[in-house]
Formats: sequence, structure tokens, C-alpha cells
Amino acid sequence: MSGSSQPLKDFATLAKALREREREAAAEQARQREAQRRAQEQLRAQERERQAFALAVGPVQRLPDRGLAEVAPPKPEPWPTQRMRDEREALREALSDEIDVESLLLTDDGLSFRRPGVGIDVVTRLRRGHWAVRAQLDLHGLRRDEARSALAGFVRDAHRQGRRCLLVVHGKGLGSPGREPVLKGKVQRWLAQCDEVIAFAQASAPQGGAGALIVLLAG
Repeated sequence: MSGSSQPLKDFATLAKALREREREAAAEQARQREAQRRAQEQLRAQERERQAFALAVGPVQRLPDRGLAEVAPPKPEPWPTQRMRDEREALREALSDEIDVESLLLTDDGLSFRRPGVGIDVVTRLRRGHWAVRAQLDLHGLRRDEARSALAGFVRDAHRQGRRCLLVVHGKGLGSPGREPVLKGKVQRWLAQCDEVIAFAQASAPQGGAGALIVLLAG
């Protein structure tokens, strides 16, 4: 009895497997039909957009080919940001607060400075506005180290960009304890240590007077 039932079990198993395959095949065909339907719908939507665009733009005419080559614009040279940052930091650390520049300052209508070999007429012309101010730095509100770093970077960048005449505003100290200018003497010391600086003088009244310096850089 058990021997005669085995073929029936095998047949039932085979029939079940065939039905499973048919279901999978039917499901795959349904997925393919759905994918085709979506692709066709997308194409129809693109065609509707193309027709709507053509209707909105109206008739167009292709420009004649003038035989010009398509040349990409030149890429800008890389800006050495890290190197410039390192240079500013090195310069900032090199600027001392202890250096004595009193002997280098000229006692005239306003304290001024010039490198050895630079004529006194340079300071005179600087004070009279012979060179137009090309860049300005305002140190108001900065602490000593912040001001020193800002000044070092400002001078270095201006010299690199070919800007000769600068205005540095250090303030008159009206809001400081004792109403004494905190940064004035330090800025003079720092500028005297910058190789790029060949002269500076107190600014004219419209430019800040005793609270600012006109600085001339080497050409």
C-alpha cells in the first residue's frame, strides 16, 4: 500500500513546483509590463514638455557655424593660502613689542619714520598725499596680538599686490584707561620692523590725524 502511494506524492510535489514557477513567471511578466508602461509614460511626458517648450519659444533658427574652436577659459593660478598664512604668522611672531624705535622717529609736526637712505622729502610728500591710499586697516577693538597679526598680514598682502600707500588706523585712545592710545606706539614699532615699510607719517586730519598713520611700502 505504501509503495503505491509514493508516485502520487512525487506527482503532487512536481505539480506544486510547476504551479510555483508559473506564478513566478506571471509575476515577472507583470513587472516587465509595468516597467514598459512607466517608460512609455515617461517618454510621453517628455514629448509633451518638448512640445510645450517649442510652442512657448516659437520658431528658432540655428546659428551658422563660424568655425570657432570651443576653448575653455584658463584656470586661475592656485592661491597659496596656507603659505600666506604661514608667512603672516612668522611675521607676526617676528614683530617685537620691545624694540626701541624712538631714535628712528623724526620729531616734526607729527612723528614720522623713514628708512636710512630714504629722503626727508618722501615723508613730506607722503604727508601731503602725493601717493593715493590704496588700502586701509582699522585696528579699533582688536587686542594686541590680534592687531599685530592683522597688521602683519595687511602689510604683506598689500606689498604682494603692489599697493604702495596704506592707511592704518590705530585710534587715539579716547576710550582707553587714562585716555592714552594703547596701540599707537606698538603699531609704530611693528611697522618699523616690516621690511616692506620704507616710511610712515601721521595721517592728515581728514584721514584720522593722531589716530592713524600713512604708510609707504617699497615699490
